Amino acid sequence: MKSLNVGLLGIGTVGGGTFNVLTRNAALISRRAGRPIRIVQVADKNLALAREVTGGKVELTDDAFALVANPAIDVVVELIGGYGVAKELVLAAINNGKHVVTANKALLAVHGNEIFAAARARGVIVAFEAAVAGGIPIIKALREGLTANRIQWIAGIINGTTNFILSEMRDKGISFDVALKEAQLLGYAEADPTFDIEGIDAAHKITILSALAFGIPMQFNRAHVEGISKLEAADIKYAEQLGYRIKLLGIAKWRVGGVELRVHPTLIPARRLIANVEGAMNAILVQADAVGSTMYYGKGAGAEPTASAVIADLVDVARLHTASPEHRVPSLAFQPDAVKDTSVMPMADIESGYYLRLRVEDKRGVLADITRILADQQISIDAMIQREPGEGESQTDIIMLTHVTQEKFVDAAITKIEALSVVTQKVVRLRMEELG
Repeated sequence: MKSLNVGLLGIGTVGGGTFNVLTRNAALISRRAGRPIRIVQVADKNLALAREVTGGKVELTDDAFALVANPAIDVVVELIGGYGVAKELVLAAINNGKHVVTANKALLAVHGNEIFAAARARGVIVAFEAAVAGGIPIIKALREGLTANRIQWIAGIINGTTNFILSEMRDKGISFDVALKEAQLLGYAEADPTFDIEGIDAAHKITILSALAFGIPMQFNRAHVEGISKLEAADIKYAEQLGYRIKLLGIAKWRVGGVELRVHPTLIPARRLIANVEGAMNAILVQADAVGSTMYYGKGAGAEPTASAVIADLVDVARLHTASPEHRVPSLAFQPDAVKDTSVMPMADIESGYYLRLRVEDKRGVLADITRILADQQISIDAMIQREPGEGESQTDIIMLTHVTQEKFVDAAITKIEALSVVTQKVVRLRMEELG
C-alpha cells in the first residue's frame, strides 16, 4: 500500500524525537495505520544538525516553503513554533491541499480560528494532539472519548516548568528566584522563562482545551493570565499549614451566562490527587456530567513523549485522509456550524474561594475591623491563622480562607482593608479551587 509521505518542519528536540520514534517503531506504526508512514523531507535552517539526526536518509532543505509546496508530500508536520513564519507555512500547506500536524499551541490559541476555517474550506485535516500536555492524549479524550458528556469544567497543571518550580519551593522552602535558577540549570526552564513563569504557555493550552470542551472559538485574548513570579515562599508554607498546596492551574468552567477562562496560582486541597502531581509532570482533571471526574497524567514535554502525540496524529491522518471531510471527527470536537461564540466572563464575575494574607499592626481590634469589612461584602471566612509576632515585632500576618464568592466582592473588600491604617502591606490574594 502507498505510504503516507511526511514533510517535517524543524528537526530540533521534538522533530528529532519524532524522526527517531517513527524510524524505531516503523513496522508497528504501519500495522496500526494500515500503511507505512515515512518522513521523506526535512526542512531546517541547520542542515548540519538535520543531517546528523537523520543520518542523511531523507531529503534535506533549508527552504521551508519549498517543502510545503512539494507535491510528493501528503502531510506537513510543523514543529518550529511561534506565531510568525509558522502561521505562513501552515496556511501555505493547507492551501496546497496538505494535511497538517502541529505541536504549536501558541499558533492555534491565537490564530486557530483562521487556520481551522482554511482547513475546512480546503477539505484537509489539522491535527494537534501534541499542542497540549505533550504525550498525554487529552485532545483525543475531549474530541472523542468524552463526546457523550456535557463537560462542566477543566483544571490542569499544563506547564511542567512552573510545576517543577512550585514543587521545589514547597519541598525545600526556597524562594521563587532560587527555584527558577535550579530549573534553568537542570534544563526545565529556558534562559528566558517568561512564557512559562508568567502563565502564557498554560493560557495557550487552556484556550485550546476550552474550545474543545465547550464548542467555542479560540479566545486567548480574553483569558485571564497570572504567573508565579510574584509568589512568595511564605504563602506556600501557610497554604500547607491549612491543608492546601499551590499549583499553577489552567481553568475553564462552563457557567450560565458564559465561560470562565483563567490561569493563575491556585490553592488545592492536599488530599486531591492533582495536588500531589510533582516535578515537571502534567495532569488534567475533567469534570463531566455522565462520566464524572477523570484525570490524565504524564509527561507534558520532552522529545519522545511529544513525538508520541505527533505520531498518533499521523496515524489518524493515515486512517482518515481518504474519508470525506464531513465524516471525519471535527477539529474542535463540535461540528463547525455548532460552534457558539459564548463570551468569556470578566474576572469580576468568576466564583472561587480565596486565600488572603494580611500584614497588620499587632493591635487590639484589628481582626474585628477586617472581619466587618468582609461581612459587609457578604464574604464568609472558612479558616484562619493569626501568626504570633516574634519577640520585638510589632507586626504580624493574618491568613484567611473564604468560602466561595464572586471576585468583585473580594476586590471591593481588599480595597477597603488596604485603606486601614493598621494594614502595612498590600493584601496577598490567591484563588482556591476544591476540585471535588
